[in-house]
Parts: sequence; C-alpha cells; structure tokens
Amino acid sequence: MAGQGKTNLYMARTLKQSPLIGWREQVRLPDLGLGPFIAKIDTGARTAALHAEDIEIHGGAVRFAVHGKVCEASLEGRRRVKNSSGASEMRAVIITTIRIGKAEFDAEVTLTDRADMGVPMLLGRATIRGRYLVHPG
Repeated sequence: MAGQGKTNLYMARTLKQSPLIGWREQVRLPDLGLGPFIAKIDTGARTAALHAEDIEIHGGAVRFAVHGKVCEASLEGRRRVKNSSGASEMRAVIITTIRIGKAEFDAEVTLTDRADMGVPMLLGRATIRGRYLVHPG
C-alpha cells in the first residue's frame, strides 16, 4: 500500500502530541459569556452545535438565548444540517471561541434547539480535528 508508512508516521506523531479528551468535556464560550457547561464530543457529527432559543437574524447579526441568557454574534452564514433524527434543517452559523481546560480556539458553531438532547452543546469532528484525540473511556 503506497503511502502507508507516511500515514503511520503522521498518526504516531499525532498520538504523541494531541491531548486526550473524553466523550463529554466541560467547556466555556467566553465570547458569549457562557459556561462552564458539559459538551458531548461526537465524531459522527461534522460541526459543533449549541442549544439556542428565540433565534433572530438581523442582517449580519444573530441574537439568541441560551438558558435565559441573551447572546449576540456575527452571522457567518446559514447551513443545512441533518439533525439527530435525520431531518434536514437550516441553521444559523456563528464563529466563537471555545475553551476546553486552558486551550482556546475559534470554531464554527450552528445554533439549534437541543432542549431534548441532554447536553447544551455538541462538538463534532471538524471542531476537534488536529487538536484532540477522543478517548471514549
């Protein structure tokens, strides 16, 4: 198999350098003044999703509430996403800073009603790629 040695070397380097996270992690969203709260790590999902209510889009901005706290952010766009039941829905997309432990990074986050999901935030594979290894234990 061509390139397998290169892939194995990359994986070995990644394993040594990437911090481990579990399937649930405590996060903060400092730009929005939110947290700490628990987020589920979901490598089956592509992007991050945040529970939001009363989502209002006004031009290039979006206003929403997270557990009663009103937040505002720049609207980066709208994206069609399949929800956990397989239905497609249009979601507002923002970019915000995510803090896990001492690490901070900016990431795309979609806004959706996650009231029945158990945790207010989901972090998908595009959000954690190149930053963390997931240990489900």
